[in-house]
Amino acid sequence: MPPATSDVVELILRDHRRMEDLFRTMRNAEADRAGALGEFAALLVAHSLAEEEKVYPALRRYKNVDDDDVEHSVHEHGEANEALLALLEVEDTSSEEWDEKLEALVTAVNHHADEEERTLLNDARENVADSRRAQLGEAFAKARAEHLEADCGSVGNVRRIVASNGG
Repeated sequence: MPPATSDVVELILRDHRRMEDLFRTMRNAEADRAGALGEFAALLVAHSLAEEEKVYPALRRYKNVDDDDVEHSVHEHGEANEALLALLEVEDTSSEEWDEKLEALVTAVNHHADEEERTLLNDARENVADSRRAQLGEAFAKARAEHLEADCGSVGNVRRIVASNGG
């Protein structure tokens, strides 16, 4: 089902809320933790790559969007990918190690989402025209879908991403 909105801010927020839902599932010992992690890994990687490819470069062009906030967000994507890889490499979803690595991932992703929502997304909402946010949303959604099609959340791909970022 296509998104009801093409506003890039709303699309990013929707992904953030879905990630929170998946965290709740992964914290539930009775749930399909491995399945939720698979969906989460694909979503996180596709979301981050689409932001870095389509959204962040465009936001840098606006004088009221702080370049440092953009750079900080890219850095935080790297931290989240490292935490994701650590969790993907845990084989036993019922282990204490799983719970520890999951909490590290939750902390990294929630910190990033909170900061991004308070800085970049608020700046975009205030300073970027609706029509431009719609264009960015379409580009973001297309890039995100392409990454999802390419199995971007696989442990091998996440390893490559972390290695290429010096992790």
